[in-house]
Amino acid sequence: MTASNSPASPDIHRGATTSSPREGNPSKMRKVAFASFMGTVIEFYDFGIYGTAAALVFAHAFFPALGEGAGTVVSFATLGVAFVARPVGSILFGHFGDRLGRKKTLIATMSLMGIATVLIGLLPTAATIGVLAPIVLIILRIAQGIAAGGEWAGAILFTAENAPQKTRGFWASFTNVGGAVANILALATFLVTSIVMTDEQFTAWGWRVPFLISIALVALGLYVRLTLDETPVFRDEVRTSGRSALPFRDALANQWREILIGAGALVSAFAFGYVGIAYLTNYGTATLDLSYAAVLGAGIFGNLVNGLSMIAAAVLSDRIGRRKVLLATSVAGIPWALALFPILDLQSVPLFWLGTAVTFVIAGMGFGIAGSFLSELFHTRYRYTAAGLAYSTAAIAGGAVPPIVAASIIGRFGSLSFGVLLAIYCVVSVVCTLRIRETRDTDLTDDPTNAPAGPLGEPCR
Repeated sequence: MTASNSPASPDIHRGATTSSPREGNPSKMRKVAFASFMGTVIEFYDFGIYGTAAALVFAHAFFPALGEGAGTVVSFATLGVAFVARPVGSILFGHFGDRLGRKKTLIATMSLMGIATVLIGLLPTAATIGVLAPIVLIILRIAQGIAAGGEWAGAILFTAENAPQKTRGFWASFTNVGGAVANILALATFLVTSIVMTDEQFTAWGWRVPFLISIALVALGLYVRLTLDETPVFRDEVRTSGRSALPFRDALANQWREILIGAGALVSAFAFGYVGIAYLTNYGTATLDLSYAAVLGAGIFGNLVNGLSMIAAAVLSDRIGRRKVLLATSVAGIPWALALFPILDLQSVPLFWLGTAVTFVIAGMGFGIAGSFLSELFHTRYRYTAAGLAYSTAAIAGGAVPPIVAASIIGRFGSLSFGVLLAIYCVVSVVCTLRIRETRDTDLTDDPTNAPAGPLGEPCR
């Protein structure tokens, strides 16, 4: 690892003597957790409304020449390009997050996300500007992906690097709970919009409303983040060891295995989460012929269950360890993956709600642990970059691929075949979780490359 010889900036020195995260400060932690929660709510509201719009109207608005089937596939492909862009955001904003600090970087990610989202809401459709419409849509979606890739790790580190060690899982979970609340807001906005408008009005212009009102949420989020101080763990690292000159290089040189295995341990959570967020909305309306209200209502309920599952898993992981909870979640996902679509295909609204809810329970159990787990896996010098890379890699493999391939796999081989694919994701997560060390008792100021051997006897390097 290479340290920068530049002196620490004044804002890093300021407050360097604050109490250790081990001791905790309940009032401060509530403020930090709320700030990260609100920031993630706003960031992923912007990110999430795209998935709902892609499921409901983008095939018609931006890809009408392809027909409904192909247009839906391409529409979900534009959803996927943001996931491909997320590692770029992790590297770009991770570099500045590890060099300049978490606070400044998070303000930049929120600004980029807000601008891109509002511009999508203002974008003319293919009927107005032709082929330029989908091209600009993809560019703006890439910008959303870059912002999301830089957002998550910074928001997680704000809570994890401030939290007491014994309750780090609980506090770190609130960042991803913010994502669940964001999905609820996005779905609720579309639900209200679809109820007060006719289908024709909603398709013509009503879908733009959620994108445009996000400007008010972004303004609130920027205000909240401007009130935060830098984390004590980062301040102490800069004060004692300086900064990494190139965090991306150091992360790959020292902990590339943890980046890959950490991502693999979380792919099943992403697979279930983004099937629930994006694909089931389309499957319920287009394939099962359920009403928009029933499907969006199921999504809202599912995300409520999702958030509660995150908190429950995080609390449990503080007691028995991250690894055991991740392993149990991935194992439980295997039979559910095979049962999900046969249940949904009964075309019952109550069963659709049940299927959506259980899917989000499994996703939430994984997401609830992701923040503390990845924070504890990497060294402070490149933690922003490495945690973001692991999370974004899992997002590509588990979050982007299933919604894109679901329609074609189900259309050709039947819905059970897609359940088999989800089960394979769970098996991958089981294998990767078995190969990772327990991280619950990690001191975030320690060097994890000097940690004890992993569960299979291999050094955790």
